[in-house]
Amino acid sequence: MSRQAQRMVTLAGASWSFDRASKHMKELCGWTVSDKKIRQVCQEQSGLIGQWGRENPQAHQSFREAQGDVEFCTDGTMVNTTGGWREMRLGIFAKRPRGAAAAPQEWNTRKLPETTARVAFAAIETSDRFGRRWSRWLDRLGIRDTSKLTVLADGARWIWEESALHLAGASEVLDIFHAAEQIAAAAQKIYGEGTNAAQAWTVQTRLKLLTEGWAGVATHLRETKKLVRKAAGRAALKKLETYLGRQPEHLQYAQRLAQGRSIGSGQAEGACRHMIARRLKNGGRWKVRRVNRMAKLCATIYSDHWDAYWKSA
Repeated sequence: MSRQAQRMVTLAGASWSFDRASKHMKELCGWTVSDKKIRQVCQEQSGLIGQWGRENPQAHQSFREAQGDVEFCTDGTMVNTTGGWREMRLGIFAKRPRGAAAAPQEWNTRKLPETTARVAFAAIETSDRFGRRWSRWLDRLGIRDTSKLTVLADGARWIWEESALHLAGASEVLDIFHAAEQIAAAAQKIYGEGTNAAQAWTVQTRLKLLTEGWAGVATHLRETKKLVRKAAGRAALKKLETYLGRQPEHLQYAQRLAQGRSIGSGQAEGACRHMIARRLKNGGRWKVRRVNRMAKLCATIYSDHWDAYWKSA
């Protein structure tokens, strides 16, 4: 099989289930390639891509030369394995130039510059082992000063713990969309789902968070608590207070908006849907070793590495 043929077969196998990839190859190219052969090529190329990323000095040159602040976001999604559903963790290092300064009210209408470089990786493994991957990627990508890096995440405890170990001094930001979801959920418990009061309180609380961070929203929650009598509403307020109160240093939204910087981890959310779920949740039950290899291919396509690999490997 020629190099170009391997590239096309690998792309098909990383985009669709192996049997569908076989059918699509016949339809698109007139090639008869069995699903077994596509699986074999994908597994082989995954190993070669990993070796290329570790050993080829050209592999990460484009990231090193790209302009912009370094962002790191991480998340997880469930994948069906022969041992049951397991969490696949993914991480993305990216560079993004700063945009124009924005007011808190513009948090979801401003337009940030696109990333100039992006590298993704994913695997089913424990949080501590996955965290050690971050350090290896720092070396590969030439990121020497982690104090200039931003970590954007959904607030899971393991992420902040691994960040402290491997990304010392980084600015840590709770994804604003996760924070907003928690606020909206509390409002529905307090005022009733779909009510004007719930909507008004959601907007007011979110603006307090965006404008004043933890100090402002904590005061607002205490004032709201005085007016809430129902047990369900008070419990929802307590849950929201606990969620935001355990990470006050991660809520510096107003400052970052004024600097034209990101406050959301949308890259990780998108990668979970388009990189992981689209392919790896449509392949039946996987052996962990094999699904990790397929995740490497999906991550390579999602990254800026796909074309570089086939040209330079």
